[in-house]
Amino acid sequence: MKLTPGKKRGLDAISNHNHIVLATAMDQRGSLGKMIKSFNENISYGDGLTNFKVGVSEVLGNQSSSLLLDPEYGWKAAEKLEDSRGLIMAYEKTGYDTSEKGRLPNLVDFYAVQDLANSGADAIKLLVYYDTEEEEKYNNIKKTLIKRVGDECKENDVLFILEPVSYSADGLDSKGVEFAKRKPQIVEYFMEEFSKEEYGIDLLKVEVPVQVFHIEGNEQYENYEPVFTAQEAGFYYRKCSERSRLPFIYLSGGVTNEQFIDTLHFAKDSGSAFNGCLCGRAIWKEGVQPFAKDGKDRYYEWLQSTGVQNLKKVTKAIEETATPWDTVLV
Repeated sequence: MKLTPGKKRGLDAISNHNHIVLATAMDQRGSLGKMIKSFNENISYGDGLTNFKVGVSEVLGNQSSSLLLDPEYGWKAAEKLEDSRGLIMAYEKTGYDTSEKGRLPNLVDFYAVQDLANSGADAIKLLVYYDTEEEEKYNNIKKTLIKRVGDECKENDVLFILEPVSYSADGLDSKGVEFAKRKPQIVEYFMEEFSKEEYGIDLLKVEVPVQVFHIEGNEQYENYEPVFTAQEAGFYYRKCSERSRLPFIYLSGGVTNEQFIDTLHFAKDSGSAFNGCLCGRAIWKEGVQPFAKDGKDRYYEWLQSTGVQNLKKVTKAIEETATPWDTVLV
């Protein structure tokens, strides 16, 4: 794989000096708004999102290689980033179209790729929910959208990150045992299909094929439900990695800090050649309560203590486990 100058600049910008992506994800909107409201009904949706993101950017974003934000509530947070930190902007609206089947994505209002790039974005991220067993017409709509965004990023010579997220069109619990049995095949499909040149993707942000609490021997986790042996899970990690022809990074997927760190080491030991991570809730989720209930000062105290500790743990794990992306690029 070879990148154009603009895309290469974008990948350099979101990575550390060792060519590993150590990004913090702060593009959550709907889910974050609900978390804030659960602790304090008096905080408005917009103010809550904007101010929480500002804190994460100022403290945690500036200790990451880059920060993922959204253009709806993230511009004030983006202003807090140092010039040496990369900026990734989400291109999709939060959630999905509920008027149709298929979890169809919508793009943000008021911004095209050129607007985001001109405003300082080093990379564009698109999240698409995808089930390989969904009706073909819905998956074709999603593939077409991905190609359109890919073409837009090519036209503007900006890095394109795709985040395909698995789900069950039949309504299976995304964290349940039955869906866990299907997930390795879905992730394998993501790696192979979206590595194809026709989509114009430069970097994949993907789920792990097997969550650590679905691997035998991890009884320490409260939600432990073994589905695969360590040998079986390791096979899927390695197989999915081998299917990708692009650099790829792991998302944390809402697990705890401890679970994500254990996952990264399991991936490394299994032979997965991932190139970093985009980690969100595993770093900052516990900060929502002090933000919503105790005010700005207490929130910043949490960020500068526990938040930074969480980030440093993930950073250390990534530095010990990830593979530089220049081993993939030519």
